[in-house]
Amino acid sequence: MRAAKRKDLKVSAGRPQPLGATRDADGVNFSVYSEYATSLSLLLFDSQESADPDHVLVLDPDVNKSFHFWHVHVSGITPGQLYNFRAGGPHDTSVSGCRFNPNKVLIDPYALGNVNSLWSRTCALGPGDNVGAAMRSVVIDPDDYDWEGDEPLRIPLEDTIIYEMHVRGFTQSPTSGVAHPGTFAGITEKIPYLRSLGITAVELLPIYDFDEQDVLRHGPDGTPLHNYWGYDPYGHFAPQSSYCIEPSAGSHLREFRDMVKALHHAGIEVILDVVYNHTGEGNQNGPTISFRGLANEAYYHLVPQDKQYYMDYSGCGNTFNANHPVVTKYIIESLEYWVSEMHVDGFRFDLGSVLSRGPDGAPMTVPPVLWNIELSRILAEIKVIAEAWDAGGLYQVGRFPGERWAEWNGPYRDQVRAFVKGDPGLVGEIATCLGGSSDLFAPQNELPTNSINFITCHDGFTLNDLVSYNGKHNDANGENNRDGNDDNRSWNCGVEGPSDDPNIEALRQRQIKNFAAVLLLSRGVPMILGGDEFRRTQQGNNNAYCQDNELSWYDWDLVGANAETVRFFSSMIAFRKRYSTLRRPQFFGSRVNERGVSDVTWHGCDVNRPGWGDPDSRVLAFTLGGFNGERDLHVILNMFDFTLRFELPEIPNSQWARVIDTGLLPPDDIVDAGQEVVVDDIAYQATGRSVVVLVSQDRAER
Repeated sequence: MRAAKRKDLKVSAGRPQPLGATRDADGVNFSVYSEYATSLSLLLFDSQESADPDHVLVLDPDVNKSFHFWHVHVSGITPGQLYNFRAGGPHDTSVSGCRFNPNKVLIDPYALGNVNSLWSRTCALGPGDNVGAAMRSVVIDPDDYDWEGDEPLRIPLEDTIIYEMHVRGFTQSPTSGVAHPGTFAGITEKIPYLRSLGITAVELLPIYDFDEQDVLRHGPDGTPLHNYWGYDPYGHFAPQSSYCIEPSAGSHLREFRDMVKALHHAGIEVILDVVYNHTGEGNQNGPTISFRGLANEAYYHLVPQDKQYYMDYSGCGNTFNANHPVVTKYIIESLEYWVSEMHVDGFRFDLGSVLSRGPDGAPMTVPPVLWNIELSRILAEIKVIAEAWDAGGLYQVGRFPGERWAEWNGPYRDQVRAFVKGDPGLVGEIATCLGGSSDLFAPQNELPTNSINFITCHDGFTLNDLVSYNGKHNDANGENNRDGNDDNRSWNCGVEGPSDDPNIEALRQRQIKNFAAVLLLSRGVPMILGGDEFRRTQQGNNNAYCQDNELSWYDWDLVGANAETVRFFSSMIAFRKRYSTLRRPQFFGSRVNERGVSDVTWHGCDVNRPGWGDPDSRVLAFTLGGFNGERDLHVILNMFDFTLRFELPEIPNSQWARVIDTGLLPPDDIVDAGQEVVVDDIAYQATGRSVVVLVSQDRAER
C-alpha cells in the first residue's frame, strides 16, 4: 500500500489521544509523548525509497501540544503513508537524562508497522543527521480486515500444551518445503503437522520489530553474526517486517492475522514471547531509534548519579522504566492492542521481574504495570506467563507479584534433568515436581497451573543435545565459548556429540522419551521446545541467539528420520489429554475414589515405601486415583542403570495393563487406547532408565 501523492495538505491541531497514527474519515491523527521536547516535526514520505521527506510539518507547541503530548491532524493522507518525527530539546545527559537531537529521525513508538529498506544502524549512532538511512513508520488501518468470526480460544491452562518456536527458524530451511519460508505464512503452511502433534498453543519467540542488521561480532570463520532470537525490540505494536512476505506494502497486520486465524481454526492458541524489559537502543553508545530521542528520561532507568548511563537489569544495555506512568500506559495499551486487534491468546514476559522494579530500580510490592496487566478487562481471560527473574539478581519463581501469573519453573527443569540423568537422592524433589511444585506455589495460595513445566527451551540445549553433550560447544558464537550456561545438568550417554554406536543411540532415544514422559505426566502446564520431538540439534550450542543459519533452523528431514520419537511425543500428548488426573489444576490431596484409591500414593520398588530419605535412590513409583469414571494410573520411574522389580498395588476387582514402557522398542513403547497389555504378575520388571505407565482395568475387560 502506498500513500497517494498530493501537493497541499490540510493540517489542524489534532488531538492528544489515542497515541500513534489513527486513521479517521478525513485523514490521520498523529500523537506522540515527549514531555520535555521544545520542538517537534512530522516528516511525511511519498515512498520508502525517498531519502528526504516530501513534507515537513513543524508543530506549534501553542497549538499542537497538550501537556506531555504533541499532536496534529493531517487530512488527505491514507493508510500506507510513511512518516517519522524529529524532536528538539535539551541534551543534558548528566543531570536531566534528556537526549534530544533534532538531527535524528525517529519512528513512532505506537507505529503498527515499520519498513527498514534504507535503515543503517551506523547512521543512527553519533550526532549526525540520518534522514536518508532511517526506518519509516507506516500508517496502517487496523479495521481493514475480515476476521470471519474468529475469537480467542480460551483453552484452560490445565489443558494447555505449549510448543515454543521461532518464526523464521521453524520453516526457513529448504527442507520445510513451504512456499514462504521464515514467515508467518510459513507457519500457516505447517499447521497440519502441529495438529498431528497435538499441542494446543504455539509460543512464538519475539515477533515485535527488532534490528537484524546489526553485526554483533564475527564467528571464527569470519561470518557476521546478527540478532536472531529478537530479544531487542524497537517497537511493541509492529510485527517484525522480515517475517512478512510483503512488508513494504504495509501488510504487517494482515499477514500476522492470517496466521492467527488459521491457527485458531485448527484449535491452536497463539502466545507471544514479549520483551518489555529493555529495547534495542542499547546503552549510552547505542543508536537513537525512537524512545531515546523522544523521552529518554521517562522510558529508561538511568544511573541517578550520572544520567548519561543506563541501569542494566536486563543484561542488554538498558532497562525499560516499566512503572513510570507513561511507560505503564504504553505497555498496557500495547498488550491490549495485541489481544483486541490481533486476537493473541497470551504472553510470556521475558525477564518479567524487571516489570516489578519501580522508578528507583527497587522491587515494588505492588508494581502498577503488573497489576494493570492482571486486572485489565481486555487482558482478563488471556494467559500471562512470567520469566520470573532478571539479570539484576531478582529471582521470583513462586513469588511473582499477582495471583494469576504462570511462571517458567526453572527449579522443575533442573531437578528433572538431574533425576533423569541419574543423580541420586532426588525422589522427594521429583515427587514435588510431578505434583505441580507445591513447595513453590502453595505458600502463595497458587495452583499447579501457575507452573510452566519445561525440560528445554530456546535458551539452552535442545533435548537431543541434552542427552548428547556433557558441555556446551558455543565456539561458533565468536565468544571463545564463554557465553551460555555452564550448569546444564546434561549427560552425553557415553560419547560427546554424534555417535554411530547403536547402544549409545538407543540409550539417548530412551532418555528423550523419559524426559517427554515425565514432563507430560506432571501436573502444571507442559512446554515443549519446538523440534525436540524430532531430535533437532544445535550441535551442542546452548546459546544460539546469533545463529540465523542451519544450526538453528528446523531440519524437517529429521521428522522422517526420527519418526519413532515424533510418534512417542504425539502419543504421549494424546495420553495426557485422555486422563484428567494428569491435568487437575489442584495439588495432590487426600481424596479417595470408590475403589479405595487415593488421589496419590507414593511407592518405591515396594508398595508404600518411596524411600524419601534414601540418599542413593534413583527410583520412584506412584499411583493416581481416577475419579468420575476414569481409570487409575500407576507410574514407575527407574533411573538406575539396571532392571528392577517393582511391586504393584492391588485394587479390588481390577488388573493392571501396560500403556507406556520406554524400555521397549516401538510400537510397544507406547500403545493407543484399547491396545493396553495386561500385566499377569504382582510386580513389573522395569528396565534400567525407563518410565512405565500402567492403567487399571476391570477384570471383566480381559
